[in-house]
Amino acid sequence: MPELPEVETTRRGIEPHIKNRRISRIVVRDARLRWPIPDELDEWSRDQTILSVERRSKYLLIRLERGTLIVHLGMSGSLRVLMDDPTPGKHDHVDVELDNGVRLRYNDPRRFGAWLYTETDINAHQLIEHLGPEPLTDAFNVADFYAKTRKRKTKIKSFIMDASVVVGVGNIYANEALFLSGIYPHKLAGKITRAETEKLVSNIKQVLALAINQGGTTLRDFVGGDGKPGYFAQSLNVYGRAGELCRHCGTLIKELRTNNRSTCYCPQCQARN
Repeated sequence: MPELPEVETTRRGIEPHIKNRRISRIVVRDARLRWPIPDELDEWSRDQTILSVERRSKYLLIRLERGTLIVHLGMSGSLRVLMDDPTPGKHDHVDVELDNGVRLRYNDPRRFGAWLYTETDINAHQLIEHLGPEPLTDAFNVADFYAKTRKRKTKIKSFIMDASVVVGVGNIYANEALFLSGIYPHKLAGKITRAETEKLVSNIKQVLALAINQGGTTLRDFVGGDGKPGYFAQSLNVYGRAGELCRHCGTLIKELRTNNRSTCYCPQCQARN
């Protein structure tokens, strides 16, 4: 599932090719996504110029002159910039055709993504208004995060994956950030110390920034390639390594279940306390 770094990689990959171009039309082949694509999407968007491509959490915001296209990649979605007009495949559900002949093509085998449109304040939109701070901005900081943890009985891994607390900390990144911080994943958020908070906030930022930077090496794939963003390719410390030796101390990595998600950790480096 595309997470924040993959979505940011997508944003960086497509924006140079579609910014300042005018939409000639939007072709919708299958409107049956997570929420049905509005019948009027083409009518609302046609002849508007794309001013920018932004990201809020895992939503891509294609800013137009009068409104905003809200795009979510769902579980399996991807975007490609096409310089020609290849025959669309079975799962190519949306084309944004631009005035210079370039098209932005949306592919989504599981159809769990979204294409919506609004002319109101995007920050007041029902999908956006309750989201927490962006992790790579100053809005996500030690003081505010520590205050949110007080008296909370939620497991810290679940807490940092809550989009109302901070956006974009998916399962891989939560596992890795907790390992780097030396925090047991099922420790209660309310028991996290100020020192641990400082480490965790710093490591969340570090892990996400590294994943984005690595994704940036594959931006060429968005132009006529397979359309798949650059997934987190670093040598992972714990995620997916249950039963293997910790790279830092040699202890066997163990696995827990947290809200039906795999949680890998090192019993030595992340000892319960």
